[in-house]
Amino acid sequence: MGAEVKESLRLYSNYIMNIIRPSYVLHYMETWMSESIIDQIKAEEAKGPTAAAKLFIDKLLDLEAEGWYQGLIDGLRAAEYEGLSRALADTDFKDIESLEEHKRHLNFIRPIVTGNIKPEEVAPELSGCLIQREVEEILQETNTKGTTAGAQKLIDCLLRSDKKEWPKTFTLVLERYECKEVLEVWKEDTECQNEKKMSTDDPVEAASPFMMIQFTEEPALDNQCLSAPGEPELEQDCEHTTKPAKIISPPVSIKAMKLRNYQEELAQPAYRGNNTIISAPTGCGKTFVALSICAHHLKSIPADQKGKVVFMATKVPVYEQQKNIFHEYFEDTGYSVTGFCGEQADNIPIGMVIEKSDIIILTPQILVNCLEDGLLSSLSIFTLMIFDECHNTIGNHPYNVLMFKYLDQKLDSPGQKLPQIVGLTASVGTGRSRCAEEAVQYISKLCSSLDIECISTVKENLEELKKVVYKPEKSVHEASCRKNDPFAGIMSEIMTEIEQMAKSVYPNLETMSDIQNRTIGTQKYDNWIIGIQKKCRLLQLEDKMEESRLCSALFTYTEHLRKCNNALIINEDARTQDALDYLQNFYNNIKNGTFTDIEQKLVKMFEVKLPQLLEIAKDNENPKLEELQFILSESYRENPETRTLLFVNTRALVAALKKWIEDTPSLSFLKPETIFGRNKRHDNIGMTLPSQKGALDTFKNSGDNKLLIATSVADEGIDIPACNLVLLYEYVGNVTKMIQVRGRGRAKDSKCYLITSKHEQVEKENINLLHEELMNNAVTVLQEKDRNEFIRQNLHFQREEKRLRDIKKNFKGPVLSKENKRLLCGRCKTFACDTDNIRLINKSHHTVIDRSFKDKYFTRVHSKPVAFGGFHKKYKIFCKNPKCGDDWGISGNYLSFQNIPLIKIDKFVVENANGTQEYFKKWVKVNFRMKEFNQEEIDESFSAQTD
Repeated sequence: MGAEVKESLRLYSNYIMNIIRPSYVLHYMETWMSESIIDQIKAEEAKGPTAAAKLFIDKLLDLEAEGWYQGLIDGLRAAEYEGLSRALADTDFKDIESLEEHKRHLNFIRPIVTGNIKPEEVAPELSGCLIQREVEEILQETNTKGTTAGAQKLIDCLLRSDKKEWPKTFTLVLERYECKEVLEVWKEDTECQNEKKMSTDDPVEAASPFMMIQFTEEPALDNQCLSAPGEPELEQDCEHTTKPAKIISPPVSIKAMKLRNYQEELAQPAYRGNNTIISAPTGCGKTFVALSICAHHLKSIPADQKGKVVFMATKVPVYEQQKNIFHEYFEDTGYSVTGFCGEQADNIPIGMVIEKSDIIILTPQILVNCLEDGLLSSLSIFTLMIFDECHNTIGNHPYNVLMFKYLDQKLDSPGQKLPQIVGLTASVGTGRSRCAEEAVQYISKLCSSLDIECISTVKENLEELKKVVYKPEKSVHEASCRKNDPFAGIMSEIMTEIEQMAKSVYPNLETMSDIQNRTIGTQKYDNWIIGIQKKCRLLQLEDKMEESRLCSALFTYTEHLRKCNNALIINEDARTQDALDYLQNFYNNIKNGTFTDIEQKLVKMFEVKLPQLLEIAKDNENPKLEELQFILSESYRENPETRTLLFVNTRALVAALKKWIEDTPSLSFLKPETIFGRNKRHDNIGMTLPSQKGALDTFKNSGDNKLLIATSVADEGIDIPACNLVLLYEYVGNVTKMIQVRGRGRAKDSKCYLITSKHEQVEKENINLLHEELMNNAVTVLQEKDRNEFIRQNLHFQREEKRLRDIKKNFKGPVLSKENKRLLCGRCKTFACDTDNIRLINKSHHTVIDRSFKDKYFTRVHSKPVAFGGFHKKYKIFCKNPKCGDDWGISGNYLSFQNIPLIKIDKFVVENANGTQEYFKKWVKVNFRMKEFNQEEIDESFSAQTD
């Protein structure tokens, strides 16, 4: 009997893992499980209920004592898991299995449900479908974190429900509270289930288990509904709407797609099953080539096998765009499409979703995490992997990390089946190649990294490609700088005086950096400041009070120098007024902070000069802006329907140019939109994903917004059609960036201008043009190479790279010290905490469990209190030393705990037992051991109540 029940438990373990929360059940298993094992499982639940449930099952399978299985069944029943208890008792999981499609559908429509229900109303009505403890947790989550968090919690609980009647009850509750938006997409699930039951008895439907896709060699006709020049025709109405994926029973035909001849040419090697890089210009419709390859691949899978496709995008806005395209194309086909990125993956059983979906769209780091966390066993689960912007498969990029795993599998287990690889790019790049041979070598290594057999480019249908994809006319506008800049003169005086003040505190200031010849208003000067601050953190004196005073003073002086330097950089490319606004904002914030004696002196020095600076700002014209204004005015005079993309390097310049355009009467009609990168998790700057999406949608769909100012986030992959003017404002990168940015101008007669006052930028652009020619020639050389020789060479590269990886794996890094060390504020050397009290949360965040740590910092409300990784940030934390106030990190809510601090290691120095100090810029570099976060341990350190 023991062996049988264990086999049954193994057989149904996936269902059990995705239902139970072990902490609800463990109390009933104390007779059979030791206290240490129970504690171990509870600790694992901090990582998530599924991980804890897996460990729980593993420990159950180790039990030999009599009665444990019946005890489990009784315990599940007592914990209100009646459905699971009954299924185990009867060894009948039909009712549990019947819920899978409903759960899958609920997960797909999660965003709609989250935004359109009130959990405080709905949760109590679902008490018959949820555990009472879950209902209480949902209400608590709603009360403390808001409606959205409560709705997310409710969905998570339903996805783990074992109650057969929950889908029907959920429908009735939605109807009672008139949740029309949710009902509209939720009821489709019930209809789909009915269709499935009917279709199993339909011999005609059952005879055709695959979807059909039509391919044609005929050129596509002009189509006014196309959103991009390279988009193929769809043989149906041109009204396209994006809806949540429906789970319906195949077979249904995929929309018939007519690829253009050049698109068919690009797709041919992939149709044949070859691992292929598709290299073609931006705007030619590579995404639709990928769609066709995906459909062809799924159609070609034998009846006794299952195809699974993953499409990866490197940037979140591109991921959103591609997910919508795949959803729309495969809608109503019987193939399920799902997607997730970033924090979206934190609260879903991602491994299960991938296993149950046919087509998955995601950012590559999520897939790396799944493999490293054991949520997916290997890449063999997929039959096709599509790498968008595949030229990124270099170094430690997530693409390359994935391919390391792929190639390890290929070389270690030669007989194992691996997915087909397809890469998409507008430019394979040349790296730092100086000649044709080095360019061939570089691209060959890219091909070996992706296990590529063929590079597909357009050759036979070049004329058609040229008609569809317009290559913008590109020219360089060299603008002059200000001949006399009084603002820079005064800022130079201020910065010289600050440097002298710093030297009066520490005469050896110049010896603290290797950079001696520095010019203000440059990146080199900023690097000098970084060097000084790094050495300052490790500065040690016998008199610790003096050490603290000295370090704090030097940090204050250098930070002010950095802001002055930033203002000069802004002044060089924008208006003096914008640079002055930046400085005034900085000094106003200082007054609202700790405002030490040194800061008071520095503010006073600035305020003495402020009247002069304000006067200068009124009339200190920037010739570069005059050149930009001329180009914009002429372009809109010639064509009032012009759509412009303006690329710049920094977020500060995005804001400055937007304000300049809005303040300039002849340009204000452009009503500029902006898009720049997402904020880092601890920062309060940056643009959230919804904001990025909103800006893009506004620019695409509104005729009023005629110009989009963007940083590099928009130079790769994002579909911004109908742009006929691309302006690069001091914006020059490598050859890949040049090709990507140039391709943003997709409309006919597009123009591309580089506006710069630096001759080295012009030279760099000319070198990029030479690299483009070098790249094209190298691709041709590889295409003409004997296929077998090409594959042999790839294999040689792969084996050599694997050998080097294996050496690194076997190399044991430094042993982490068990010794307790002291964390000191990097700015003022105030003691913060012991390293023994640091705990690791979710492998990436670091908290301090010592209660007294809260007395070491003060908090301010965070300007962007968003959630990530189960953590909801609410405050920024700062060193409490009145002469310091340095930013230490953030605090917020995690699980049921309030005001948990997360600290940034680069804000501290580590003091060893012998008094020596070390500085670590990243947590992965630290040389001391840290324990994992333990919920019970932290329960003793932090109150579960709000302060």
